[in-house]
Amino acid sequence: MSVQSDDMDSAWAEAGRARANLVSAGARPAEPAAVPLLNIANILTVLRIFIVPVFLLALFAAGGHDTVWRIAAAALFGIAAVTDRIDGQLARKYGLVTDFGKLADPIADKALIGAALIGLSALGDLAWWITLVICAREIGVTLLRLAVVRRGVIPAGRGGKLKTLVQSLAIGVMLLPLSGGFETAGLLLMYVAVVLTVVTGLDYVVQAARLRFGPVRRS
Repeated sequence: MSVQSDDMDSAWAEAGRARANLVSAGARPAEPAAVPLLNIANILTVLRIFIVPVFLLALFAAGGHDTVWRIAAAALFGIAAVTDRIDGQLARKYGLVTDFGKLADPIADKALIGAALIGLSALGDLAWWITLVICAREIGVTLLRLAVVRRGVIPAGRGGKLKTLVQSLAIGVMLLPLSGGFETAGLLLMYVAVVLTVVTGLDYVVQAARLRFGPVRRS
């Protein structure tokens, strides 16, 4: 799920002010209520993971270029992409953020995007170099986050969110059985997605280097 940094900053600021007020009043802060693992946000995340193999079956059905099955595959991809937006909003709005969700959500996102790109390339509808560039970037950013996690967290920026949006739109268009100008539009969107993928990936490298070689942040 995508996390909006402004909302998170406001939430942390409010929490900090609340704790300060409690301490100044001599009161002991209440323990936060445990978030149930089985909640709507996590259910949507798991549903997205289960959609991935069904999506692939639809994509490769009848040779991979049957009109009805391609529309079905595009619909499944669209449903999964929408749940990515919804589960994040629900988790933030109703306080349903869990460690499981933090782990499963990016896995679901990468599985969906990766499966779609590899599937399109295997069918000859998308150049393999595009798939390799995007997948390599996603894996590389994940490894960068893990490498510097002890020194700080690399937040998801607006560029990364725009990249994900353009990727999803490009994949959705390319999944549909279109031709002519619409097919060209899908390919152009994919080229834009590749540019955003590379640019935002380089930004993550810069942020990771600053965390790795900069002063240690102390709480």
